[in-house]
Amino acid sequence: MRAEREAIGVDAALASALEACERLVALPEFSAAARIGLYAAVAGEIPTRPLYEAARAAGKACLLPAVVAEGKPLRFLPLERWEDLRPGRYGVPEPPGDGAESALSPSDLVVVPGLAFDVEGRRLGSGAGYYDRSFPPGAPAPLLVGFAFDRQRVERVPSVPHDRAMDILVTERGVWRVGSKQG
Repeated sequence: MRAEREAIGVDAALASALEACERLVALPEFSAAARIGLYAAVAGEIPTRPLYEAARAAGKACLLPAVVAEGKPLRFLPLERWEDLRPGRYGVPEPPGDGAESALSPSDLVVVPGLAFDVEGRRLGSGAGYYDRSFPPGAPAPLLVGFAFDRQRVERVPSVPHDRAMDILVTERGVWRVGSKQG
């Protein structure tokens, strides 16, 4: 799946991202959220800058994750300008570390990356477990939205009890309400 995802050309990836962004921004949950958690896409992930720009244009505060330490939950920091992103641990772009950390609440919306997503909202990540530690099952969490290319939707991904399922999956081809916060 990783190689297939990375084989998508830059122009096709951006076109897909713009379509997926339109779908996500049209959701009532997006309109209702004052704060949006995002990630900066890397290595074949669907681009997220169009979503960041749409959220900022809509007056949303945008928070991006930073890795504090291996095995710890992500720290979500505000990002005022996309250009301020800097390579963090593992080379993933992160906001400057001088921003005040913000705890995300159930009224927020968090866009989550993944390698694959299944029909029940389960997510196959990169294997480090940062998102699962940040939003453990059974704990209050923001609305979790998987954001991906449509080719990343699969019938089933492996999961274990500590995996947190997505509530919604958004791709360039559609929106699927898959988790417990269906509305």
